[in-house]
Amino acid sequence: MLVATSLASDTRVLREATTLAAAGHAVHVIGKQVPSGWEPPAGVTVSSAGASSVFRADGAPSLSRRRLPPHVRAARWLLLPTHRNQSFGRWAAAAALDGAAREYDVVHAHDFTALELGDRLARRAGVPLIYDSHELWAGRPRIGRPTPWQARRERVVEAELGSRAAAVITVGDGVARALREAYGWSHVHVVRNTFPDDGPPHPLPASPTEAVYAGRLAPYRELEVIAEASRVAELPITLVGPADETWLAAFDPGRARLEPARSVAAVDELLARAGLALVTHSDRWANHRLAMPNKLFHAVHVGVPVVATDVGELAALVRAHGVGELYRPGDAASLVAALERASARYGQLREAVQRARPALSWDADAAELCSLYARLGTPPRVSS
Repeated sequence: MLVATSLASDTRVLREATTLAAAGHAVHVIGKQVPSGWEPPAGVTVSSAGASSVFRADGAPSLSRRRLPPHVRAARWLLLPTHRNQSFGRWAAAAALDGAAREYDVVHAHDFTALELGDRLARRAGVPLIYDSHELWAGRPRIGRPTPWQARRERVVEAELGSRAAAVITVGDGVARALREAYGWSHVHVVRNTFPDDGPPHPLPASPTEAVYAGRLAPYRELEVIAEASRVAELPITLVGPADETWLAAFDPGRARLEPARSVAAVDELLARAGLALVTHSDRWANHRLAMPNKLFHAVHVGVPVVATDVGELAALVRAHGVGELYRPGDAASLVAALERASARYGQLREAVQRARPALSWDADAAELCSLYARLGTPPRVSS
């Protein structure tokens, strides 16, 4: 597996790797800046490739984690695409050397940033390539100055290399449909960002005590709408997660409480105590209309109903299973009304979440992942 993100916090990569290892496959992941001393899941081995650029040394903290003065924010906006290109390029160069020294019978490239390297390693060894698209890459939010020529090149590269892949995996039906329509692909499979159904749900309050948004604090996530709603909503609101400090410096949270990132287990406990989860994103980008946020599956895993943005695939799933209430994107009054409805019919929503848990758990998606590997002719091979 290849992943150009922080492996230690990438739950999708770790869940897929753990599932394949449990099925008997020998799984090695080449990640990015894996923390020293971090222990991978049982049956999975890892190695780390750096990702420096002329703008930031390998291992140095991102500027997104710092509050910056206006002139530095402007420079970051201008130079961010160049930094990212250099960073991913240097990661790919280091990961290529690592991968070339290994034996493998499948390459699993996570997201577009690993696709070109994955294609080279797969063709070099004459083995299948799996392209795991975590989002609609061409439709994602663009932070930093516009880069239209790069965006066009990326679409061309994704079309060509994805067509050569033995299979394409993605996170939901909406992104799968968009990839089929954009590129004419017939080999797209859905493995969602669900959570394991690993026991009884957490005990919940008789009625919600607060509403919790647990995820990255950054642009295009309706956090400004949540902040505005917090000024009049009776239910307290908490925002918890890693923050883009540059964005956060100009963010007014209203009466919402801001808290730093926590472990998955700690977020479980927070959601269970609160009783209600906020699953929000904007309607501005195609990727948001098609995406299926793992925040929704996390809430279902804990047994907690949701208040979600009435956007695309997210809204369709909430309606299909009745696991929460919806509000109009960008409308704080609509969000407040949705919070009130969720509180009023909380018992019904809790029951709906319990009914939906089997269909929205990792068991079904794990089976699809393992079945895909079997269909590609890559039987389990435990390393000696």
